[in-house]
Amino acid sequence: MKAFTTLMTPAQARARFAEALAVRPLGTEWVALLQASGRVLAEEIRADADLPSYDRSTVDGYAVRSADTADASKGAPVPLRVAGEVLMGQQAGLEVRAGDAVRIPTGGAIPEGADAVVMQEQAVRKDRTVYIERRVDSGENIVRRGEDLRAGELVLRPGRRLRPQDIGLLAGLNHAEVEVYLRPKVAVIVTGDELVAPGREPTGAQIHDMNTYTLTGLLERSGALPVPYGIVGDSLQLVLERAKAAHRQADAVILAGGSSVGERDVVTDAIAALGEPGIVVHGIAIRPGKPTILAVASGKPVFGLPGNVVSAMIIYDQFVRPVIEALAGLSEERHLGAPVRARLAKRLVARDREDHVRVALVARGGTLWATPVPGGSAIMTSMVLADGILVVPIDSALEEGAEVEVQLLG
Repeated sequence: MKAFTTLMTPAQARARFAEALAVRPLGTEWVALLQASGRVLAEEIRADADLPSYDRSTVDGYAVRSADTADASKGAPVPLRVAGEVLMGQQAGLEVRAGDAVRIPTGGAIPEGADAVVMQEQAVRKDRTVYIERRVDSGENIVRRGEDLRAGELVLRPGRRLRPQDIGLLAGLNHAEVEVYLRPKVAVIVTGDELVAPGREPTGAQIHDMNTYTLTGLLERSGALPVPYGIVGDSLQLVLERAKAAHRQADAVILAGGSSVGERDVVTDAIAALGEPGIVVHGIAIRPGKPTILAVASGKPVFGLPGNVVSAMIIYDQFVRPVIEALAGLSEERHLGAPVRARLAKRLVARDREDHVRVALVARGGTLWATPVPGGSAIMTSMVLADGILVVPIDSALEEGAEVEVQLLG
């Protein structure tokens, strides 16, 4: 296939790709709550009942009428009659009258008449009398019914990746299972005669494959189910066979390596042969990652990423991640990490491409400074040492000391 001659800007590439590809979640399934962590919620969750469903104590101690403790102090404790005990998991079945106290555990139901709980450490028990050494205010050490959630209140929206705290809240709302979006299966194929898998000793000028492992981790973070298809040599027939198999079985396909211009770069021809409309973008004015391919084959997205691992990671975030997250149903996710503002420690210039610069962040004198991390697109340590990515627009300069936005790496 003829090599690309004109580079699209990143914005043009996104727009062209969006015109050719309609992306929507693939469907839903119900999973047990214990298997739902990290999955993407597909249903709206509202509270069916108040949470908690009764007034509860937040400490071990004594349920009292707060007015009875008004004059209590360590030097002059107030004596109260112990009228009974609240047992865990049972209704109180007791009434606290003036001058009474009821023993209560953390989480116990507040008995009628009580409006506060004295901590156990602030009371001294002697037989049927407890001496209160501190005044408590009405409502102190009590969680009221519905204080967490009211019946009918919106709890979680579809498109949210479920975190451990979300799972815990769903359990508290009596959800034994939950509806989640299907995880898209994404095939990962790496190409190159120079590559060997970790665990094997390289010979000659071979190197170990990093892209399979890096891209697999990025896909999992995007809510996908990665399907590694291994290393394929620089043979059009072999690459095409592997790509066709992946295209049949997966919801999206990533090929890493071989998208540039060269006698043995066969990925372009293989992607073009997968189906219509085929390649819609080949070559983007971005550094690193210029030889990127964006394609659509029979309704499925296909990506040709540069072989250099740093380039592959940058292009994944800019062009692959949004598509995969849309297939996975994600709508509340931030890419990479939260942005932070910092001062630029060194002047940066981008002449003909949008530059994605790896930076390290250092606090000096109360100011956060972003220092570019040296290393080209093949230097993986530049990503490991970096705290975030700084984007320099095409044909622009960012001066030393300028305030910039840095997208934190996850």
